[in-house]
Amino acid sequence: MEDSFAALKWVHASAEELGADPDRIGVHGDSAGANLAAVVALMARDTGGPRLRLQSLVYPVADYSLVGDSYDRYARGYGLLTRDSMVWFRNHYLRSPKDADDWRASPIKAASFAEVAPAIVVTAECDVLHDEGERYAEALRRAGGRVEYKEYPGMIHGFFGMMPVVDNAMNAQRAVWAAFKRAFA
Repeated sequence: MEDSFAALKWVHASAEELGADPDRIGVHGDSAGANLAAVVALMARDTGGPRLRLQSLVYPVADYSLVGDSYDRYARGYGLLTRDSMVWFRNHYLRSPKDADDWRASPIKAASFAEVAPAIVVTAECDVLHDEGERYAEALRRAGGRVEYKEYPGMIHGFFGMMPVVDNAMNAQRAVWAAFKRAFA
């Protein structure tokens, strides 16, 4: 998480050298990467920048407590990401399950979502992470943030990268592209 934030600060500081606009920056990630993107967006808000135009979160790990009905409904048999694999990932990422209470691991547990970057949140219906992605989008919305929430029915975790085989992969990628295009306009 700290490395991700350091990378964001470096990109911002080096934007002109990279041929980029330092005032038009966003973050994107899927799954654990979306967890990092969400945490970085909160850190950017809390430290006064860099100002992000968008946080793009594709089936984010928003709560390492691993709670929600989707953890029961889609525990196994719906692609590679299972409840057991999420327990394995948590056990290898956090020092202990108690660390899931820290917003830097579970961004849904942040004290406030006010004034965090606008977001697009994409979820897959048949994914153990579905409910926490939906809850995260709602938390951002309740705090007054601009949030575009897209749920893809029948999709499993990882579908975002399954183009050209899966039509909704292209649809989801186009939705994210359009969100960045609007954010950077």
